Amino acid sequence: MSVTFTVSHRAGILGVGYEGRSIDEFVAGLVDVGVRRLIDVRMTPISRKRGFSKSALSQALAAQGIAYEHRRELGNPKENRPGFGGSPEELRSARAVYASRLHRADSLAVLDALAETAQRELIALLCFEADESRCHRQVVMDALANRMTTASASTRPAR
Repeated sequence: MSVTFTVSHRAGILGVGYEGRSIDEFVAGLVDVGVRRLIDVRMTPISRKRGFSKSALSQALAAQGIAYEHRRELGNPKENRPGFGGSPEELRSARAVYASRLHRADSLAVLDALAETAQRELIALLCFEADESRCHRQVVMDALANRMTTASASTRPAR
């Protein structure tokens, strides 16, 4: 299985899931597109899949010059995860529950910091799920994109 990431610039946000990938091909894909920092948005950064638990993943990334950050504040609680794999109604509900968590002070601070970082370098948001539409990281990416748009609009000179 080959890894394909699509990105048109070297700064911004990219969502990545490691489902179905080996650690070597996963890291190589990140290097190929120029990711400088991986943000782990799993609540608990452990995995039964070899190489994807926090320490091993951090080491594999560092060997290729990619910084690793675990941001528990952006994790999806275990009790909310089943909805992301459920019916369209369950998915909408799970997204809403998760999105409400992003309004907490600790989550807002992390989102602000990541939006600022994504203005300078390409960051990848990591979770397990290959299908981003079925993962909470899509909600995080949307929140970051909104923050980046708002920040760039507020820094434009007046006409």
